Amino acid sequence: MSVVVFWFAVVLPVPAPWVRALLVMVGFMCHCERALMKVLSIIQIKIDALLERVIRIRESDAIRPMEVLFNCKLSRLMGGTLNSTPCKCMLLLFVFILILRALLFPSLPGFGGVEWSNIVFIRNHSPIRIRQDKFLEVPQIVWGLNNQKIAFARACLTARLLNRTLLMPSLSASLFYKEIDLLQPISFDKVFQFDKFNSLCGGFVRLGRYSDVLNRTRALEMQKGSGRKWTVERDLGQLRQHSIGSFDDHEVIRIVGKNPFLWHDHWPVKDYAKVFECLILVDEFAKEADRVVSRIRAVGGGNSESTEVGNDGSSFQPLPYVAVHMRIEIDWMIHCKKLEQRLQTNQICSNKKEIMERVGNIAGLKTPVVVYLAVADQLLKNSSVLEGWQEGFLPYEKKKLGVDGIYSKYPYLIQSAIDYEVCLQADVFVGNSFSTFSSLIVLERTQKKIRMGIDGMCGSEVRWPSYAYNIAGGSNGPMRWITNMSDSSLKAISYGTDHISC
Repeated sequence: MSVVVFWFAVVLPVPAPWVRALLVMVGFMCHCERALMKVLSIIQIKIDALLERVIRIRESDAIRPMEVLFNCKLSRLMGGTLNSTPCKCMLLLFVFILILRALLFPSLPGFGGVEWSNIVFIRNHSPIRIRQDKFLEVPQIVWGLNNQKIAFARACLTARLLNRTLLMPSLSASLFYKEIDLLQPISFDKVFQFDKFNSLCGGFVRLGRYSDVLNRTRALEMQKGSGRKWTVERDLGQLRQHSIGSFDDHEVIRIVGKNPFLWHDHWPVKDYAKVFECLILVDEFAKEADRVVSRIRAVGGGNSESTEVGNDGSSFQPLPYVAVHMRIEIDWMIHCKKLEQRLQTNQICSNKKEIMERVGNIAGLKTPVVVYLAVADQLLKNSSVLEGWQEGFLPYEKKKLGVDGIYSKYPYLIQSAIDYEVCLQADVFVGNSFSTFSSLIVLERTQKKIRMGIDGMCGSEVRWPSYAYNIAGGSNGPMRWITNMSDSSLKAISYGTDHISC
């Protein structure tokens, strides 16, 4: 960076006032104000002459512009006297640029703190200042909880690319895929903590309220393209076009068209993970999730084999619990069969028997153990999920656990959010690698282990292990599963994969 700036400083004609101001700043830094004032006029004349000479040389193509710098001998630069006026000027400017770079640009590309994806680079260790007077508005976010979380994160990252604040979007409390008119909108801050989000994600992305907008009637509409001709490159070009010039002058840019989940993906997994970390449930729902977890722990603690008595006879250790995201609902089985045919694989669908067998074969899992079954009860064909488990495995679903009343108070979105937290806090999690719900839980559990500096995340003794029951591991158990945090997009999490890191 220093060389580039120096090249422009040498080659381009510089107005005299600019040179004078530059020299004053350098003199101030070197505490040589008096000496500077004496020689200022002389140096000004010398620099003007030097610039005229460089321009003439450049026009005649006699030498390259940078040769003015390299013609200064190293011995002269390191020695006491510099008889060459060009060398004096070059050294003066070079020192000033180095000082200026150190003060103003501590995290320039190439000097650390930068991550590159295949399309967009994000500077993580030097947060940008997201503008608070420019906004991005997106369509209502729909579908299941985790599709909505991905859509929301993608909207946040789009706003970041435009250097705009994302206007708080509406989520969907109900689960309707086609009947858009039947969707029940619910404000983001009714589910997740608004202020906490901005506090945790400060400098990376930012949420705003519609009350922050001065004039909502003059929003610029940006139509998202669709179809095969609307490529990733065209989509990114559209976004960059709207980040400059007259487009950027608008206070609000409103994206219209398809659901943000279906937008092209331009960001690496790590950027999505940062947004997900900032999504904290409002206290009401977080407390409900804690009640469910406490109930599961209490069930484990009630078993006589879960009690460990210490030397003082007072310690008590409840059983750990395993959370299984059991995808055997009717709608899922229809979907996964079609997906297996299209992808020509048999590692997506798992029936109840296979899930039970593989969970029972988890290496090193001590029994007895409580197994919490996260399953959409209303979509089950029958209620036999509690039958057929191996000895030592104590299966519980919402009704048997006595917490179905907690879930029934809320719409689908909140029920899923509570179940998500229960699975996230489990000692062991087992899910399906083609389920977005399971994939996001594993992503957050992987991120948690990274934050805590846990090494060897695929080791047998690692804390908070996760498994995919749809892929066979050792001894016909489920395959160990962590998220590949170096992926350049969220495709594997959004649509599933059988290539899991362990």
